[in-house]
Amino acid sequence: MNDTTVTLVGNVATAVEYRETATGGVARFRFAVTARRWDRERGLWSDGGTSFYTVSAWRSLGANLAASVSVGEPLVVHGRLRVREDERDGQRKTFVDVDALAVGHDLARGTAAFRRAARAEPRARADGEPRPGDVPSLGPAPERDPWTEAVAEAVAGAVSGSAAETRTETTAPRAEIRGKGEERSAEHRLVTTS
Repeated sequence: MNDTTVTLVGNVATAVEYRETATGGVARFRFAVTARRWDRERGLWSDGGTSFYTVSAWRSLGANLAASVSVGEPLVVHGRLRVREDERDGQRKTFVDVDALAVGHDLARGTAAFRRAARAEPRARADGEPRPGDVPSLGPAPERDPWTEAVAEAVAGAVSGSAAETRTETTAPRAEIRGKGEERSAEHRLVTTS
């Protein structure tokens, strides 16, 4: 199939609308992408024009997106580009849509905490296919997130003094993982076992 795929970096312009359809849940929102250009004369970055796209995300991606994203957040959207024309109020208009394949927060502009979605056992129909709308739900947030704590400690250390002090405070004791003979930190062991 000769689809045109694009990767867009921008901000969520409208609230994410999620609804169930016969083929599964879908999330839709408007996405604003503003070009940034270096102005040599003034020595500053300046904003160019803003392009708006309608982003659609289906099934589990849509459900996770609706639970994770709000207006104004910076995202990276990768998906299939569709350009369509429609007649409204007697005028021909062109719309640009993106069927999202992957969506994530733009970590160049902030931090995010990832939570793996809990897999629900799909209820099979009589023909063996999962029912529309059977999407994984987000599991509860962990009581103690070592990555969030490490970032908070690093920020506090950077504010109070040297990064070397922060590194020694956040380093976890070493522990041997049996069977592999490798030595890894307790933080690493916490994150990889689930």
